[in-house]
Amino acid sequence: MMSFYTCLIVMLGGALGTLARYVVSVLTGPYSRMMPWGTILAVNMVGSFIIAFFGTLTLAGGRYPVSENMRLFVMIGLCGGYTTFSSFSLQTLDLLRIGAWGRALLTIGLSVFLCVGAASVGHVLASRLNHHAIMVAQADIEEEV
Repeated sequence: MMSFYTCLIVMLGGALGTLARYVVSVLTGPYSRMMPWGTILAVNMVGSFIIAFFGTLTLAGGRYPVSENMRLFVMIGLCGGYTTFSSFSLQTLDLLRIGAWGRALLTIGLSVFLCVGAASVGHVLASRLNHHAIMVAQADIEEEV
């Protein structure tokens, strides 16, 4: 059941994730002129690793279980504010609009491959810390969306 407190927890996580995203974007801007490397590597790939690693490690049966509110704070709030694929989509569209089809396809391929790969590595590492227990890392609330 959604409560006001839970909404505040998710909102705070989202605000911190958004601030982190802004800082990373500013810091990686000089390296992202031809390709959106900051979005691909520093945001989407790292965020994909974090959400899978944390999600797996902190399950009720995991090595470091945390409350559902903490999971919502990190996985939906923090990671949701940090890893927006809306930026990926807009940057890819801009590449397509200027006729840079090769760079657009490379952006799509790298984003999907590296982010799913990072999520897989995060899940495997956390599963090992959970004594090789295979569990679903997704927060319960995400299944309803």
